Amino acid sequence: MTSKGKTRRMMSVGLIGAALALTLAAPARAGETPTAAAGWQLTPTGTDARFRGLDAVDRSTAWAAGSRGTVLRTTDGGRSWRNVSPAGAGDLEFRDVEAFDARRAVVLAIGEGEASRVLRTEDGGATWTESFRNTDPRAFYDCMTFFDRRHGLAMSDPVDGKYRILATRDGGRSWQVLPSAGMPDALPGEAGFAASGQCLVSSGPRDAWLATGGGAAARVLHSADRGLTWTATTTPIPAGDPARGVFGLAFRDRAHGIAVGGDYRKDQPSPQAGAVTDDAGRTWRPAATPPPAYRSGVAWLPHSKAAALAVGPTGTDLTTDGGRTWRTVDTGSYDTVDCTADGSCWASGEKGRVARLVTKDKD
Repeated sequence: MTSKGKTRRMMSVGLIGAALALTLAAPARAGETPTAAAGWQLTPTGTDARFRGLDAVDRSTAWAAGSRGTVLRTTDGGRSWRNVSPAGAGDLEFRDVEAFDARRAVVLAIGEGEASRVLRTEDGGATWTESFRNTDPRAFYDCMTFFDRRHGLAMSDPVDGKYRILATRDGGRSWQVLPSAGMPDALPGEAGFAASGQCLVSSGPRDAWLATGGGAAARVLHSADRGLTWTATTTPIPAGDPARGVFGLAFRDRAHGIAVGGDYRKDQPSPQAGAVTDDAGRTWRPAATPPPAYRSGVAWLPHSKAAALAVGPTGTDLTTDGGRTWRTVDTGSYDTVDCTADGSCWASGEKGRVARLVTKDKD
């Protein structure tokens, strides 16, 4: 094994060990770190904005995007956060951020008509350039994803009965609406959920998946050609109501994926909040022991074929068998979660909450 391979192996073992240590802890109150060898450690953001957009670049660098046009960036592992919000963006609701490094990032604002926008920075948030503003009052953009530093997609709720896909080939500097001929018809009442920045995700250079809800069935749409053509598959996650469906997706490669969701209303149960696929989303199987409540975000632990974290307003769940069974390991409120290739996991949510997964002998 090469030294690089050994390093990755050590990072993987260390991070999985940290996540597994969570299973030994009793759920903590109000999201405080469980009394075990590992847990979520809240970081001081200095704001009460709700962060549904999160992109962790590495152990040191992460970006968070949220309500009231707020964008934060850390370059010291969350010890401090810098407010790098775009000037004049206080009325915008940022729900997704895709970061390339500590200086370059793209954020998506959601809403009807011109409320849906894309902004880009190349200087760590010191200045921002608006690269797309939606002028169609029927469109409402929810999520975006990047295959690499140049190619990315954003998705809107259905327009004229089909999901609208926006594409960039220059790192988000410019965007074009893709033809809709390869998009299957949306179900009546079907839409995406701008809850965690994970209703549109990608893996590898060409594959993307789109999560839906609100219609008669909760579906996942898959494209193998960067958004030109799509196929739709029904998942076992309940739908049939505007508040139900698939809210978050994560793929560790182009075949193996996890879907989470449920019913986001606090007084409604979510009896089947998780599903898995091993064939790129052509078929989905229900989790044998799903998360016990609505979950909006999910992430694979890096370099693991079996471990993943799911988060929602009522807690964090861990799977160690690829999404077939889940166990609640923390009761704090988070909307989204992200893990990095160099061995760190981050989560964010309401009231300015951004946390890192830490162990007692690290960080």
